[in-house]
Order: sequence, then C-alpha cells, then structure tokens
Amino acid sequence: MFDWSSAIIVFPRIAEGMKITIYIAVSGIVIGFIIGLVTGYIRTTEYKLLKKIMGFYVWLVRSTPIIVQALYIYFVLPRLLDIPFDRNLAGIICISINAGAYISEIVRGAILSVPVGQWEAGFSLGMNRLQVITHLIFPLAFKNMLPALGNQFIITVKDTSILTVIGVAEMTYQAGQYAATSFNLVESYTILALFYLFLISVLSVILNLLEKKMGVGTK
Repeated sequence: MFDWSSAIIVFPRIAEGMKITIYIAVSGIVIGFIIGLVTGYIRTTEYKLLKKIMGFYVWLVRSTPIIVQALYIYFVLPRLLDIPFDRNLAGIICISINAGAYISEIVRGAILSVPVGQWEAGFSLGMNRLQVITHLIFPLAFKNMLPALGNQFIITVKDTSILTVIGVAEMTYQAGQYAATSFNLVESYTILALFYLFLISVLSVILNLLEKKMGVGTK
C-alpha cells in the first residue's frame, strides 16, 4: 500500500536532487551541442587528420556504455592526471562528451542533407566557406536536425540518472538513498518516476513549440 507520509518526506529530497539534475543536464546539453557542432562540421570538411581524430572520438564514445564513461572519468582520470574531480564536474564532463558524440552525427547528417546547390550558390555570390556555412548551410541544416536534437536532449536529461554510480546527488541518487534507509521503495521510486515524467514533459512541450515556430515538418 502506498504510504503518503513517506511520499511527503521523500518529495523535497528528490526536488532538491532535481536542481542538480537540471544543472548537469543543461550544462551537458550546452557544452555537448558546442562539441557536436564543431565535431560534426569538421567531419564534413576535407581536413583528413582532423576528420580521423573526430571520428575516433565519436567511435570511442558510441562504443562504450555511458556508465563506464562516468566511472572512468571520476575514478580513473583523476589518478592519471593527478587532478581531483568534483562529482558534479565529472558528471558534466561525462554528459557533455557523451552528448557531443551523438550530436556530432546529427549535425554531420544534417549538413550533408543540404543540397549541393546551396554551396554552389553561395560560392557564386563571392562568399567564402565560413560565410556559406554560416548564412546558407547551417540555417537549413539546423531546421533539419531539430527533431533529432530534441530527442537527444531528452535522452541526455535521462542519462543524468546514471551519474548516481559516482555519487552525484541528483534525483535518482536522492530516491535511492531514502529507499535504502527507510525501505519505502514504492513511495521513493514512484515519486522519482513522477518527477522525471514532469521534467521530460516540460522539455517536450518546449521543443515542440520551438519546432512549430521554426516550421519544422511544414513545406
């Protein structure tokens, strides 16, 4: 039976964890988008060495589970670099690197989907490559990549729950801690699920409004 008194106790704890979840998710999405934008663009150029380096990065991240990446960043990198990592910082690094690799593929695919004629039109107007990509290619590519980016942003928010393995005090960690000490598993994880449903629903609404504003899916 659902114990409402336990739910009332765990609610503020998970709410506190939601602040950290949002902080890490937003930081990871912003940094990951920058990484993905740069990496994805480079992979469409003729710079062979840079393309190989970026390709290796994408392969490495996509070929390893994010939970392993989190453990490696928090426990191994500090030993190798002799630099202590704060849990939240390690979480942001992990989420950023992981999101960046997947966003890179989204960006690369969107850029390649733009008709070659757009490049030719830009060059015929006397634009250099940077001007063409900035004023012609990227606006079209961004519209094409927006649905996939929205999906990746949602995945990134949910991925923050994995950071509980390194002790980041986000929502899943808070629910788990309370469940372990009170044995009220039903209440703890039900409230946790409701928090995620609320958070993802709000993000989905924002993304849908952005897509409508940009005319995604319309001719």
